[in-house]
Amino acid sequence: MMLKLKQITPQIVACESYRMCENANLLQVSLIHVTYSATMRFLGLFLLLPLVAGGSEVYTHDGITDGDTFYLAPSALANDDPAFQSWVTYSLMKSACQLEIGGENPARASSFECEFTARTQLVKAWIEKHQQNQSIADEYLDVLVAVQEAGFLAEYTSYFFARKQWTLPEGLRVKEFEVWRRQHLRRHRPVTRIIGSWNYKRGP
Repeated sequence: MMLKLKQITPQIVACESYRMCENANLLQVSLIHVTYSATMRFLGLFLLLPLVAGGSEVYTHDGITDGDTFYLAPSALANDDPAFQSWVTYSLMKSACQLEIGGENPARASSFECEFTARTQLVKAWIEKHQQNQSIADEYLDVLVAVQEAGFLAEYTSYFFARKQWTLPEGLRVKEFEVWRRQHLRRHRPVTRIIGSWNYKRGP
């Protein structure tokens, strides 16, 4: 099954050339339109930035926080935990896609494409980190890798995260996934970790 993805990339704007914002102490994410391959190059460079030991700030939102700007938590540069950094990748990809959808309140923007693209890159980031260190483990991310290896990541995204306004792609193997899910995902609880938060852009 082939899914056509929009070409997006996040651009990190940290107030003054990658410096921490004095007021928010957060990295501000905005959007520019370039190729999808550039997105991956950007994320690779971002995740290679020097990391120092420090506490983490993980914002897990069950609801929706309004805003037109996504602020990446400072812990994204201070926590080198492989699972945490994989979720940083997810947060950047999803927020960039939401910003491309746009509107007055991008924080509420949602689509199958955004969620599927973000989880695809989440899996990719985790696999790469596991290849570097095979001793690492994360219960949810390991399950998500198994979902992708079974060829059901699109179906998984639709089943666990779909919203009424989503337009789903053709060719989803719903029946096949249902059989696989009952066998391999019993008592499964999907996880979403957003490393940052939405707010309205602050003035100059």
